[in-house]
Amino acid sequence: MSRFINPFTDVGFKRIFEVLKHMETLQRLPFKARKAVFKKLEEITDIASLSKEERMKYDESIKVYRDNLVTRAAAIEEGKKEANIATARNMKADGLPVDFIVKYTGLTAEEIEAIGLE
Repeated sequence: MSRFINPFTDVGFKRIFEVLKHMETLQRLPFKARKAVFKKLEEITDIASLSKEERMKYDESIKVYRDNLVTRAAAIEEGKKEANIATARNMKADGLPVDFIVKYTGLTAEEIEAIGLE
């Protein structure tokens, strides 16, 4: 299911109308915030005007983009974990207590015990 509003459906029209109904509130917003609201409305109408084929391509490109974000976040987390393991290895080699290493690396005591000294 798409996150975007189709203004050509009853539900989509009602949701956009709800935004427009609060124009007084929009006028009280700072210019940058108002600009962001109308930019979002413009994006919604642009997407709604796509043909079925274009919409499928658009949805697929959004899916690929989101997949890339998730993959990147996972890689960053994995890199952090590897860095913490390297730090824990050095701390363990220096003879620091396990509870101290747990506190500063975020690793579990079991993970620290499993780390071999190279």
